[in-house]
Amino acid sequence: MEDLIVLYEDNHVIVVVKPQNIPTQADKSEDLDLLTMVKNYVKQKYDKPGEAYIGLVQRLDRPTGGVMVFARTSKAAARLCEQHKTGEMEKKYLAVTVGHPRDRRGRLCNYLVKDEINNIVRIVPARIEGAKEAVLDYNVLEMRDKISLIDVKLITGRGHQARVQLAGVGCPIFGDAKYGGDTLAKSSKLALWAYSLRFIHPVTKEIMVFKVFPPEASPWKYFAVEKYINVVKPE
Repeated sequence: MEDLIVLYEDNHVIVVVKPQNIPTQADKSEDLDLLTMVKNYVKQKYDKPGEAYIGLVQRLDRPTGGVMVFARTSKAAARLCEQHKTGEMEKKYLAVTVGHPRDRRGRLCNYLVKDEINNIVRIVPARIEGAKEAVLDYNVLEMRDKISLIDVKLITGRGHQARVQLAGVGCPIFGDAKYGGDTLAKSSKLALWAYSLRFIHPVTKEIMVFKVFPPEASPWKYFAVEKYINVVKPE
């Protein structure tokens, strides 16, 4: 479990960094998933008999990396899930897009339907059966020749949401072959990173905020990312 980056842990929660291209939980690929990694970490560190309890309260798409919180008790899981449901849990992302949005900041509101067979999400009219509302706020932080650095705040938590909604305004995420963002570079990792997570501790009620930087690689290296992730370092 030496590859698991743990940002914080106590008896109630554990906050970790999800690597890119690892599933949040077990799926049909049977690849090692983050939930299992966290369970194994807790089991080994605290020498727990049997399987350690870890509650899944949020998800990130497989190609997306960044900060995530898991619960260590059922009570904590219930309270964190409620925060996630009501929007009290605030998640912010950085994305590098191919192209520049027409407006420097705004709100995108769409209805989405997932094609389970092909694992792709589409924007559809609200009247379509199974359509779910998706809302996000975005702010363009920097623009280069053909790419933009964008701060994204999800108001709802739909699968592939940021990816399909940004593609819907002509700005697919860099490296996203599924939604047309691989035109500048093939086989690149998806440039979508969950950099900030804010929630209320389920027991102490303390406001917890965690921030992590994206990889120091292309296309992130073309932007002054450190200007926008305000991490207070201890003196």
